[in-house]
Amino acid sequence: MSNQSNIKKRRLYLASGVFAMLFSGVLYAWSILKVPFKEDFGFGEDVLSLNFTLTMCFFCLGAFFGSLICKKTGVKITLIISGLLVGAGFVSTGLLTAESNQWLLYITYAILAGTGIGISYNVVVSTVCSWFPDRKGFCSGCLMMGFGISTLLMGNVISILFGNPEFGVSKTYILLGIILAVVLVAAGIILRKPSEKDKLPSPKATKSVKKEVFESRDFTTAEMLRSFTFWRAFACMAFITAVGNSVISFARDLAISVEATETLAVTLVGVLSVCNGIGRILTGALYDALGRRTTMISANILTIVAAGITLIAVQLGSLPICIIGLCLTGLSYGSCPTLTSAFTSSFYGQKYFSVNYSLTNFNLIIAAFIANFSNTLLAQHGSYTAPFIMLLILAVCALGLNFSVKKP
Repeated sequence: MSNQSNIKKRRLYLASGVFAMLFSGVLYAWSILKVPFKEDFGFGEDVLSLNFTLTMCFFCLGAFFGSLICKKTGVKITLIISGLLVGAGFVSTGLLTAESNQWLLYITYAILAGTGIGISYNVVVSTVCSWFPDRKGFCSGCLMMGFGISTLLMGNVISILFGNPEFGVSKTYILLGIILAVVLVAAGIILRKPSEKDKLPSPKATKSVKKEVFESRDFTTAEMLRSFTFWRAFACMAFITAVGNSVISFARDLAISVEATETLAVTLVGVLSVCNGIGRILTGALYDALGRRTTMISANILTIVAAGITLIAVQLGSLPICIIGLCLTGLSYGSCPTLTSAFTSSFYGQKYFSVNYSLTNFNLIIAAFIANFSNTLLAQHGSYTAPFIMLLILAVCALGLNFSVKKP
């Protein structure tokens, strides 16, 4: 296979992957998507917070099972299954009424849609990244950017459709379900993994990367799980991710608490999403240029600063400082998935990457439960101070773990 042909394929697959991730990332627009269930259905913040936590849990489970299904059936069938699950999840959520039990929301949104998007996330990332052994960070960053900026591009549209009498909550969710199903099925038809005939460029080590010498072999999932390095990195990324997860779950209400208007609050959720996307692609570029250690520590320090500034904003009731805090939180949160992907590939190899990556992503479950606890603290104290103090402590603990992460 000619190099020119492979270059065209790589561009096509990267573009297709980013497009699929762009729509799948709507899952993170929960602070906007939950509004009708709070205002029209009367669900309490505890119910909505638990739904987001369950969504993250099934997202991770979906990623794990997606890797197993992909091994058995291939990329095409797996993404078609993903599209059908996501479509069914959003459409059935749109059919809920004010009389519906909260458990129906958990089943339709968290279980069906969360699992489906988890499957697509893992398969798209592992498939597209397999075409870029020379630019793992860049590829991961582009894909994660698509996933991250989804809230900005779709959040305001969703908010407008919710308020439009011709659409409303029901038709908006149904429309989302149909669009997501079509996009993911289309991605399944286009994407495939490279064969032995496809000649791909070898990784190029930079000076900074050479300082960290990795094992020149592929680690099985069992070997990875027996590595103490894995668990230190896992805990570190869970604590960093928890900061962003918590803020995403109450971003709109946080902005309103410092006297942002409803319109501005929705916009700021989108700004958080944009910074999330920028953080993902910048982290990928930094990873390729500076290596794992410098990039992970830098992202961790940024998370500490973000949590600290947002805490100050809450204490002072300052909207401008809150905006800065949200932007920094988005940047720091955006670094996490890119680091997870690039770290797993660099430390444990490409052969078992799909399963290894899905298990590394289970740090999102820990982060989701921490986010749920953040909302519990918010409800108990009636202030964002307690949640952000806890998140700041966790971010500092993560830094200690970060410095201890060495080669496997």
